[in-house]
Amino acid sequence: MQIWRSWDDVPDDLGRTAVVIGNFDGVHLGHRRVLSRARAVADERGLQLVAVTFDPHPMAVLRPEHAPVSLTSLETRAALLGDAGADAVLALPFDRDVAAWSPEEFIQRVLVDALHADAVVVGANFRFGHRAAGDVAALAEAGERLGFSAEGIELDGGPQVWSSTYVRTCLAAGDVTGAAQALGRPYVVRGTVVQGDQRGRELGYPTANVPTDPRTAAPADGVYAGTLTRLDTGETLPAAISVGTNPTFRGERERRVESYVLDRTDLDLYGVEVEVAFLERLRGMTTFDSVDELLVQMAEDVDRARAHLASQGQAADEPGRTD
Repeated sequence: MQIWRSWDDVPDDLGRTAVVIGNFDGVHLGHRRVLSRARAVADERGLQLVAVTFDPHPMAVLRPEHAPVSLTSLETRAALLGDAGADAVLALPFDRDVAAWSPEEFIQRVLVDALHADAVVVGANFRFGHRAAGDVAALAEAGERLGFSAEGIELDGGPQVWSSTYVRTCLAAGDVTGAAQALGRPYVVRGTVVQGDQRGRELGYPTANVPTDPRTAAPADGVYAGTLTRLDTGETLPAAISVGTNPTFRGERERRVESYVLDRTDLDLYGVEVEVAFLERLRGMTTFDSVDELLVQMAEDVDRARAHLASQGQAADEPGRTD
């Protein structure tokens, strides 16, 4: 997957292209519907498909106090766009100068001069240019003059219009099932495992700790069934996952994603980059009066996680296996 971080990086010999445009945060099913249509047009006309996205999110520049948390990093977004059919990604650096472009200037600079667009496919609610003055109708009218077709695709998923906002709302409520339905895959948090206080190991449940980034979405505090994937080996392991600050132990303030790989006490994951996937919410976060009460609940959480994952075909390895 090629990622061009400005229009200056676009190859001079790039031929005519099909183009999709959007923030594409999460690359949810609505986005994939747009990409599917664009891929079909590109194949029909023998074009490369280029996805144009913005980095950072426009709201982070225009109204930073209202900027949404991200569902995916740029690199993950580009990989997902590639999986959905894009041949290359133009990550347009968004600043106040770009925000001031008129719709006509955006079309000329990006679609005509940089990407030589032959076809443009966007979501039906797509807006662009200064004060969001441009829409699909304006894009189509410009295309008639400048030699490209343009169409808008509805992002509905039955009664629900899929959107990144909807996914964030689901995650904030701990509804990882709803988020997965909109994304077409489980929501994941990616990060490097760091050494924690090792309290889980002392309690018999060693965890792989990934700090959360306040700029990136994570599910609501609670306990979940899911998986942990080592990105160095591609190995996926069933896990019980805690999100939060461990309220039973006073004084802890750092919010973390802590994954206990079921029935495994032999893993050394410090420094390993992992993806933690959330499949089912088991319960909210609770403060316990004693460590003994916590241990009883942890055992129940692990049993419930094991049962759910087994029903989904994610059986745990036998204790002590390392292959």
